[in-house]
Amino acid sequence: MKIYPKIGIQIPEILLPVESIPLAKWSVVACDQYTSQPEYWDQVEAFTTGTPSTYNLILPEAYLGKPKEKTHQAKIENAMSHFFKNGIFKTVTGMIYIERNFGSKVRNGLIAALDLERYDFSKNSTSLIRATEGTIVDRLPPRIRIREKALLEIPHIMVLIDDPDFSVIEPLSEVTAKLKKVYNFNLMMDGGTLKGFLIDDTEVETQVIKSIYSLLEKNHKKYAFQTENAPILFAVGDGNHSLATAKSIWESIKAEVGPDHPARYALAEIVNIHNHGIVFEPIHRLIKGFQGEILLELSTFFNNKINLEKFLDFNAMVKSVSTSDPESQKFGIFWENEYWTVDILKPQHTLAIGSLQLFLDKLIMHHPDVALDYIHGEETLHNLGRQPMSAGFYLPTMEKSSLFESVIMDGPLPRKTFSMGEAHEKRFYLECRKIQVN
Repeated sequence: MKIYPKIGIQIPEILLPVESIPLAKWSVVACDQYTSQPEYWDQVEAFTTGTPSTYNLILPEAYLGKPKEKTHQAKIENAMSHFFKNGIFKTVTGMIYIERNFGSKVRNGLIAALDLERYDFSKNSTSLIRATEGTIVDRLPPRIRIREKALLEIPHIMVLIDDPDFSVIEPLSEVTAKLKKVYNFNLMMDGGTLKGFLIDDTEVETQVIKSIYSLLEKNHKKYAFQTENAPILFAVGDGNHSLATAKSIWESIKAEVGPDHPARYALAEIVNIHNHGIVFEPIHRLIKGFQGEILLELSTFFNNKINLEKFLDFNAMVKSVSTSDPESQKFGIFWENEYWTVDILKPQHTLAIGSLQLFLDKLIMHHPDVALDYIHGEETLHNLGRQPMSAGFYLPTMEKSSLFESVIMDGPLPRKTFSMGEAHEKRFYLECRKIQVN
């Protein structure tokens, strides 16, 4: 396989379903979506029953800690082997240019394999590929148990490049006539449409690789304040823990298997942070099972250095947070029929989400029966936050243009600081790659 070590890219061999497999049932959304809505995954299961589907190859996080976790996980290894041996895949060699259309937005992407030797998810990383959020090592074991035995990888990982000149991925939209279309279909559950074009034209591949090399040199100059010989090229936007899982497994086996093993690489979708189809959405917080005075807990934690303001309804609270001074650290909190904003006057973090997360972590430490969840979308948050013994925390949107500099200066951000779009806009599983030799 072609490898470009300086930019951490391998041209992959990709497994795609053969034409007889209905892609609308094969392709399902990332496993870390709809974690508080198991009914979504019940619908996915019903829709895909009896048909080969990536639902059979992944473990939805909505199942974690539930009886269904073990039963579903037990089926994954057998499903991978069954699909592989029964000829449902065809092999294509090359990167894939994709266009994901949802409503009025189009997101352009590039599927390639990334070199895990160029990736480090530690807080002080200076690697070519870096995490954007803190990695919680305790979240890796369930993923490791699946991947270390897995014949295939099925990625939902999306990595970002900082390309304000639109020089790498977006120009591919002008050369699709030269490329072979490998899929074009409607995604399930309001996921929009997805087109894929195999980059099997040598001239086009060469141009893509040259443009990535050029972007690396631009980053070298743009971020000259960092270590001179360690410029950042890729920042993990979605799938931080999935890529960390792949890295952990690779580190554990590389001495035994050697540098050319397929597990050294991880398939991912590369997207430009400046692409008009990339919209940063806040990831809100939800606590369940809390009995107490949440405002009192907040005041105590922040040493009374907060301003509280009460509102009549959810929309008024949201407007206050959304129109607040970007330099302030204001978020909304609500439960049942109470709506408030909290403005932190002496923050303990550079971002509102960071300061709030410190509070929530301590709250859960002292109240082990309280569960914390991460919620995409205002309507979902509102519905869940008003349930008994629950509270929702509404967060402002992070400016996406500041991401790379924030990661360089401060290291990974607090877990789930932002989301690239809402749940139904997330990456859907489709492409596979073999990661075992035998």
